[in-house]
Amino acid sequence: MNDQQRAVQVRVHGKVQGVGYRVWARREAIGLGLVGWVRNERDGTVTAWIAGAEAAVSTMIERLRQGPRGASVSKVETEEFELGDAPIDFRIIV
Repeated sequence: MNDQQRAVQVRVHGKVQGVGYRVWARREAIGLGLVGWVRNERDGTVTAWIAGAEAAVSTMIERLRQGPRGASVSKVETEEFELGDAPIDFRIIV
């Protein structure tokens, strides 16, 4: 079993605001046992910082590419980060 930990920041482009994307992303992340946060950006994108088991993070990135019903994702950018001081839960930042 691979228990490597991974942390990434993800920026999601497309129709991702006003469709429940943050609430959906939080629910998906919690279900995968991930920690981090998700927030809307002024430019219409959504940014998420996610950390946890490598396989769960990879699964979450793929889910972010699909999004919830009503979303239309056009591009997903990821940047790897050091784990550092990871949060203890997954939050929506307003």
